[in-house]
Amino acid sequence: MQIRDHYTEIEEFLSDASFQTWIRSNVDQDNWEEWTLETAVRAKLVQDARLWILATKTPEPNFTTAKIQTALLATWSKIEKREQPNNKKEINLWNSNWLRSIAAVLVFGILATWTYSHFFIALDDQKVYNELLDENFEGLVEQTNNSNKAQTITLSDGSSILLQPKSKLSYPKIFTGSERRVYLSGEAFFEISKNPNKPFLVYANEIVTRVLGTSFKISAYAKNPNIEVLVRTGKVKIESNQSIMPSSKDEDITLLPNEAVRFTRKDLKFQKITDITKDEALISSLSNIEQLSFDFTDIPVSQIFKTLEQAYLINIAYPQAKMKECHLTSSLNDMPLPEKLKIICKALGNNTNYEMNGNQIIITSDGCE
Repeated sequence: MQIRDHYTEIEEFLSDASFQTWIRSNVDQDNWEEWTLETAVRAKLVQDARLWILATKTPEPNFTTAKIQTALLATWSKIEKREQPNNKKEINLWNSNWLRSIAAVLVFGILATWTYSHFFIALDDQKVYNELLDENFEGLVEQTNNSNKAQTITLSDGSSILLQPKSKLSYPKIFTGSERRVYLSGEAFFEISKNPNKPFLVYANEIVTRVLGTSFKISAYAKNPNIEVLVRTGKVKIESNQSIMPSSKDEDITLLPNEAVRFTRKDLKFQKITDITKDEALISSLSNIEQLSFDFTDIPVSQIFKTLEQAYLINIAYPQAKMKECHLTSSLNDMPLPEKLKIICKALGNNTNYEMNGNQIIITSDGCE
């Protein structure tokens, strides 16, 4: 068992050199991220420690451990001299282990209090993924993608979500009430089933994305300085999460196809991007599902299945011999994966059906009509 498995206090994380390296430079040689996601309690401790480190993130001082200890010793000696009569022999209190501990606690406490009051006074108001879940009283299912490829999630309303690696999504088994709410930490591509009477809301750290039925991507990794939302089809509205940032400006931004917004977490500002082709960071981050066309005109079904496989990173098994001559004309944009499959099967007819099992799709058919 690793030493960090016994960590129960924030201070233990703060004194771990490997943990500091991971937070400060994003170098995860000891698999901190994977270890963190194993339990909710552990994730909360890690997040609290992370915020402390980021709050004290300043240029590295040119002080060695010996210099720091010498400085502390000099300071403590001055305190001793003030407390003792001049005619008494000085006692070297620094050699006392318990006294060193007290001094260390005092120094850490002073530094922590000063840092908190000067740099991160808003931490009390800033809630992260786990705390957002605590406010939700629905029975939520949490899915974490610890693999190296995207995973497809199908929700009870027929919406489909492509969850990227190192990301997690919490959602109810069945949507109840007047809204459909899910919670994201990381990155995912959403294709939302249309329902004008029940808007779909994605809570991702400091922002909320509200839609009725459309497709879009959200990138909201906890360690990244920015949150980005990019719309492929339909229309979405982005707003700040007032439960996290009650003092922030209450504003919302509407995005249309091929528009995006970047939320800078440091200064709590939105930047709307109306032409994503001029933003190199956005263009370089586009995945297959955001670029491939789902408009098909007299296209072989085998090619349509191949396009779906490339877009959703899934595997589709179907009777190739029976469907060799099958062609299809259809527009499958702006709809979730299950709906795409349903339309394909209905168009082909002749007892054609599909079954989804994670990233595996099985098509059964007697051929084309």
